[in-house]
Order: sequence, then C-alpha cells, then structure tokens
Amino acid sequence: MLLADGYVIVDNAVPTELITALEAELAPRFVATPFCEGGFYGARTKRFGALLRRSRHIAGLVLHPIICGIAETVLGEWCDRIVLNLTQAIEIHPGALAQVPHRDQDLWGGVKTGMHYQINVIWPIDPFTLESGATLVWPGSHHDAASQPGDARPVAAEMPPGSALLFLGSILHGAGANQSDHVRRAVITSYCLGWLRTFENQYLVYPPAIARAFDPDLAALIGYAQHRPNLGNVEGQCPSVLLYRDDIDGLPAIDALLPGQADMLDAYVADQEAARAGLIGG
Repeated sequence: MLLADGYVIVDNAVPTELITALEAELAPRFVATPFCEGGFYGARTKRFGALLRRSRHIAGLVLHPIICGIAETVLGEWCDRIVLNLTQAIEIHPGALAQVPHRDQDLWGGVKTGMHYQINVIWPIDPFTLESGATLVWPGSHHDAASQPGDARPVAAEMPPGSALLFLGSILHGAGANQSDHVRRAVITSYCLGWLRTFENQYLVYPPAIARAFDPDLAALIGYAQHRPNLGNVEGQCPSVLLYRDDIDGLPAIDALLPGQADMLDAYVADQEAARAGLIGG
C-alpha cells in the first residue's frame, strides 16, 4: 500500500499509554517553544527537534520493528544502511492555515531518478481529524514528480493516537488547516538513505557524550556507523569508535567495503602477492 499509494496508516502501532507518557515529557518543551517564523513552518505552529534527548519514550517509536522493517526494505535497495533523518514535535494551533503541499525529498537537489530517498512517520499525540488539521496526502502523486495539488483530491489522514502515518518522501502532502478550538500535537520520525545529508544534523544534536548512553542500534541509526564503502568514517574507522574513546589520534584506517568489493580486492591483492612470490608469471 505504501508503494502503491505513497502512504499508509498502521493502526494501533503502539499502545496509547506510550503516547500519553510521551506527551507528558514533551509538554514543558511545547509550552516553552515559540511559534515558528515563515510561511512554510507556519506562524501558528510550534516545532522542536532533538527528541531523543527530550523523552525516553521516543526511542520506542524510532526503533519500532514494523516501521524500521518497512523503511529498511523500501530504502535498502539504494543504500548500505538507512539513517535517522529527524525527530520533530509539532503543535498546530487553532487558526493555523493549511501548509503548502510539498515533497520532502526536494530537500535534496538534482533530478530524482525513481529511487526512494526518504520515509516519514507521523505519530499523533492528539486525534487527527479533518477539522483539527490532519495531514493531507495526495494519493499516487509520488508516481509523477510533475503532478500538482490540483491534479487530484487530497485525503485527510484521520487517525487516533497510537496509530502511525507512513509516507514516502516523494508524495505531495501538507498539514491541514486547524479549524478546531484546540491544538493538534504530533511527533514525526523520518528515515533516509544512509549516504544523504540529514534534515536534522544528528552529530551536533547527539554528540558522542550523549550518544554513548543510547542503545547501540539507536546510535548506529543516528549516524554512529559507517556506510560502506568507507563513507562517514573517523580517521578511517567506523564513527562508533567515538562512543568508546575520546582520543582518536593514532588509529589505523580500516577498510569498510561491501562484500563484492572486498572479494574483488582480496583477489586483486592475492594475485599481486603470488606474482611477487614467483608463484605465477607476470
């Protein structure tokens, strides 16, 4: 359904008690956060990130096995590993206008080649209804990058807390207008190809001193893992080395290659060593 329509709602993905506990931890930050500036973020909207530092319950959403399984299956065709693109909390206030329809993958420039770059997940804290500004999606708009909002009618992703809306970075979407008398809160988690620059600068948001306390799988997902071949290294080693030591001087560079590349390299080196030893001609 995700690949066919560009979006899908997973009902009852997590217990509502988890969402209630999450909101309780984020509530002070919602209150303290100022309204956004600019027409895209929304003058009647509050947003803040770095959620893995703000709530112990976010990791359960970020590492949700069904969600991660879908993200790895869809995106894994074009990368060695996926990374966490962002975590963000959003509070849309009464009177907020509808957000301009957009495609999130337009963050990255260049002509898109048909691969999938990104998967977003919206977790409602408050019930998503058409009146409260539920996210609008344009089904099938991911099939044609030239399609515009007027080419089809949008669908409001109405759902209760505990459910999750997944959508591709290539689908047209946008927050709806909040015509109710109460705020509409939600959390977004997002995943992208491991070789892309992420929306949220994870290395600054979660420096080693913070990431050391994370589950190893979570640390890897936010970027403390090398993307083969040899991408994102620190002194030629996997950046996870920063989770265990502060001094990185004097480390040897270590190959981090894909299996096919490693096999080809081993054969190439073996042939040269054999020739040097006089075992083969040349």
